Amino acid sequence: MKDIKMDKAQKLINGFLASEKFKFSDLKPSSIPDKLPGVYAIYNLNETLYVGRTKNLRQRLYNNHLMGPISNARLKKYIIEDMTCFPNINTLNEAKEYLRKNCYIQYITVETVIERGKLEGLLSYALDVKYIHEEH
Repeated sequence: MKDIKMDKAQKLINGFLASEKFKFSDLKPSSIPDKLPGVYAIYNLNETLYVGRTKNLRQRLYNNHLMGPISNARLKKYIIEDMTCFPNINTLNEAKEYLRKNCYIQYITVETVIERGKLEGLLSYALDVKYIHEEH
């Protein structure tokens, strides 16, 4: 049973790593089908900044991470607060522009909430993600 789970995990990771990459500068709402559930990663040139999961990729990536207010997008908040890595980013608009000019996303469709949660954790570890939100 353990080998079957490891094989499935490896297939999910390989599928994710083989998936298409989208620059935030090219991202439009129509780039991603509506109500598509999945797990995603946001990268800059040097590292994986964030890994997340959602039941609606289009809304989360475009409306929340790129265009939404700081209350809806943890990544913009992390960038603004990280004075060591981003000393010149102090506002929501500056964080948005940084994402638009320097970052890209990658995602994989995952139908069930349990599998999305497991894959989010697995990818966060495997990709050595920079920002992980605190537990409640």
